[in-house]
Amino acid sequence: MNVEAVIGWILAVVWSPALVGLCLLAGLYFSVRTRFIQLRGLPDMLRLMFRSPSSVAGLSSFQALSISLSSRVGVGNIAGVAMAIAFGGPGAIFWMWAVAFFGASSAFIESTLAQIYKDRDADGLYRGGPAYYIEKGLGQRWYGCLFAVSTIVGGGLFLPGTQSNAIAAALDHAWGVPAWGAAAGVVALLALVIFGGVRRIAHVTQVVVPFMALGYLLVAAIVVVLNLPAVPEMFMLIVRSAFGTDAAFGGMIGAAIQWGVRRGVLSNEAGMGSGAHPAAAAEVSHPVKQGLVQSFSIYIDTLVVCSATAFLILSTGAYNVHDPSPAVAGEAARMIVANVPALEAGPSFVQHAVESVLPGFGSSFIALAILPFAFTTILALYYIAETNLVYLRRSRRSPRLLLAFRLAFLGGVTYSALNTATVAWSLGDIGVGMMAWLNIIALILLHRPALAALRDYDGARARGLDPCFDPERIGIHNAPIWADIAAARAEAK
Repeated sequence: MNVEAVIGWILAVVWSPALVGLCLLAGLYFSVRTRFIQLRGLPDMLRLMFRSPSSVAGLSSFQALSISLSSRVGVGNIAGVAMAIAFGGPGAIFWMWAVAFFGASSAFIESTLAQIYKDRDADGLYRGGPAYYIEKGLGQRWYGCLFAVSTIVGGGLFLPGTQSNAIAAALDHAWGVPAWGAAAGVVALLALVIFGGVRRIAHVTQVVVPFMALGYLLVAAIVVVLNLPAVPEMFMLIVRSAFGTDAAFGGMIGAAIQWGVRRGVLSNEAGMGSGAHPAAAAEVSHPVKQGLVQSFSIYIDTLVVCSATAFLILSTGAYNVHDPSPAVAGEAARMIVANVPALEAGPSFVQHAVESVLPGFGSSFIALAILPFAFTTILALYYIAETNLVYLRRSRRSPRLLLAFRLAFLGGVTYSALNTATVAWSLGDIGVGMMAWLNIIALILLHRPALAALRDYDGARARGLDPCFDPERIGIHNAPIWADIAAARAEAK
């Protein structure tokens, strides 16, 4: 059995229908328990985004949001959406939307828990995430360590490869840059930033993320407007395909759900636990404040950026759809739709879509768009993996271990840039799946403190007060850092 076959077998085990169902049902359950906080909390999400400044120990709310958006808004928003359409049909987009809507409540729960149970590292900076709230909230150090190891491997070594591989593919397609050249350039730039520490990562992402997203959305809007007559039918096609009522895609409902949820979780990372890490690093007076801000990032990622890619591809017809039934031995894979048969599923769909409306612009623009999208995602994934390394080492400084991890991280980025897209994306999906299994189970077991914090926040807001968190007052224990934060707040007054 070759390497690709082994990776494919592991992927099938990790991303079984059980995980797809778990992602959707957990999001639905948390939506009901929070009284659909992803809807009723929208005004506060927008209000709080720029309210909380940074401190000596923590990032501002916007900096933390930028890091989480960096991990969410990446190649998955371009290549991932294209692959969802290619293997799940247009209906996969509907299921991406569904997992985003329900997943926003999962993101709220995990980010609020990350704030409740955050800690300080040896340098006095806030650190937190699933490993921390699993240990403090559930009292299970072994489970926290298991999540930390899976995140270091999955998030630190597997997932960055999807980004570096897409950079290499896009640069080769646009300008003929060899893979080794793209890998060398990416690794050199990464080294400059990650050796500068967490704050350098935050400063880079808060500048790059807004500009890269706005530029991409502007071009997508131009292309869609120029294809406006095709838009109503495009929406109908998405809905019909999602429920298997379209004549061409009637037998693909299972593939649509599978690919929509898988690519949705890879893109927005709701329930995966990655967004909880930067959420914990924010300086806020109440955990729910950052929980709300982080929930909004799910909307930006999937309902805005992923939708822009889907509309680009579907409105111009720049896509193929593969038949999900097994091919007969010796035959090439069959296609249900072959609008652009010469193109492989991925960034080339989007490049062709833009080229069809703006000739001579598409390939270069998408290559340039992928660079910041992918680069900032790799930075955010590094930060998440480093946080879990710090968790395993407790408060002890380990410069040699950190150096070894940084070198391994850069090595993993290089390996995937030089490898096939199949291997890179399969490893990325395995990394996402490992983290999602462990984190969603933990959220189901531990969501009550987040709900208690939400009731406390809602009560304070109803009384016209600025919510300030006191965990002991509402029956949440083992969160001692909030006593220090309250003392510092009193001193500042």
